[in-house]
Amino acid sequence: MKTRVLILGGYGNFGSFISRTLAKENNIQVIIAGRSLVKADKLAFEINLTSNIETIALDIDDDISSSLKKIKPNIVIHTSGPFQSQTYEVAESCINLGIHYIDLADGREFVAGISQLHELAIKNNVLVISGASSVPCLTSALIDHYQAEFENIESIDYGITTAQKTARGLATTAAILGYTGKPFSTLINGIHQNVYGWQGLHIHKYEQLGWRLLGNCNVPDLALFPKRYPDIKNIRFYAGLEISFIHITLWSLSWLVRIGLIKNLQGAAPLLLRTSFLFDWLGSSNSGFHITMSGKDLLSQDKTVTFELAARSGDGPYIPCIPAILLAKKLANNKITKVGAYPCIGLINRNDYLNELKDLDIHWIEF
Repeated sequence: MKTRVLILGGYGNFGSFISRTLAKENNIQVIIAGRSLVKADKLAFEINLTSNIETIALDIDDDISSSLKKIKPNIVIHTSGPFQSQTYEVAESCINLGIHYIDLADGREFVAGISQLHELAIKNNVLVISGASSVPCLTSALIDHYQAEFENIESIDYGITTAQKTARGLATTAAILGYTGKPFSTLINGIHQNVYGWQGLHIHKYEQLGWRLLGNCNVPDLALFPKRYPDIKNIRFYAGLEISFIHITLWSLSWLVRIGLIKNLQGAAPLLLRTSFLFDWLGSSNSGFHITMSGKDLLSQDKTVTFELAARSGDGPYIPCIPAILLAKKLANNKITKVGAYPCIGLINRNDYLNELKDLDIHWIEF
């Protein structure tokens, strides 16, 4: 019998890649769900007429529990953000019905707080995973991999730069604008200190992409990593936009929020997203990621390792989809036996993650 995998937001930027990928698995029945049945049907048609993909109109703001009872999935993959403004209603409904749950949340508090469902998940014998995305899954997998080369890692400096022509959605835009200009804490010199969203403006040179502007970005890692890696004294995560003047425009708006002239930029997400598309002709489809780990090697000498990844041909948005795909495959093949509720850390290693990217226009280097 096939494992039934329901993908919420299954025709969106992330959901569509997950749907297409899991539809190739012979032991998985993909169910594409979203507010628009027309869009779900269109994607199902594009994937393959013989895949027997199910589609359904479903709004997570409606009675999600009743919908799940009718659909009877074994696994739910939740891609419909922004998660910063959501409760755990979808996850709790899954737990109560004995359904495994995976989300692609990037909200710091949302991912870090998923452990509050741990006892309930154990009681109902299900696995609940939040943050099955680049952060904290890929980032922690890289730190875990290189940690063996260090006596201790003292600092982590890392970030993501997005391509102008990469598919981008309203939910991701709203999530970024929600913390732009707002304070959040990170570890600096061993002390939790406040920085401000999209500030800390600086330039970083990617070996494969060239120079890109970056600014402070709030991610689950900043809450999770100080506990997982207690020797680390500095954690700085940044994000950036390919076109410099768009990045600087957002940086300028962050100051208006910081000084109180604007309360929050999230409401402007639809307008700013539509405006950004006007400048696609100035950009490329190349995005990147880097992480630099610094500390002492096994001989107590200074050591630095940098891992850099470049995604071309618009393949960057597929990177955050990999953890949900791998976890769904493992669950379908009974390769995961643990239950409970966890952030997505320690479940996927570096090599498995990167191996899933091999057919995409994505390349990485280490130095």
